Amino acid sequence: MTGPHPSGGYILEELSPGMVAIKDVEVTEARIEQFAEASDDFNPVHMDEAFASKTAYRGRIAHGLLSASFGSAVVGTILPGAGAIYLSQSLAFHKPVRIGDVVRAQITVASVDPESARVVLRTEGYVNGDMIMEGEAVVRVPRRRRPAKD
Repeated sequence: MTGPHPSGGYILEELSPGMVAIKDVEVTEARIEQFAEASDDFNPVHMDEAFASKTAYRGRIAHGLLSASFGSAVVGTILPGAGAIYLSQSLAFHKPVRIGDVVRAQITVASVDPESARVVLRTEGYVNGDMIMEGEAVVRVPRRRRPAKD
């Protein structure tokens, strides 16, 4: 498993297929409320237990993009890390996530294109070992580090 780079981010030449980074994040009531505020998505399936209990999910579920954002945290802070810019992301959701679940966001380098400075990442999320979502991200990665400012 790959850890954070001392500089805060990997440059293109340091990346290779198969590199993996993982982050575990607990889904809490506060995170759901903060995500609803930030996204303006107050769907009652996420916010209202009485409403959600009457749905096919039999209770509240977290926003799918909240769980996906944990993968974004890995991309922006661990692998590739600081300087990586999202260009695209595909996602497929397989299972709902609930308050109290711990989402394991796993990012794997699938390919590196030195010509375009683009990296394809496999993005996966798990709860208790069960895949809850998967997809593919394309990010642009810096080719060299910026010199330190005096």
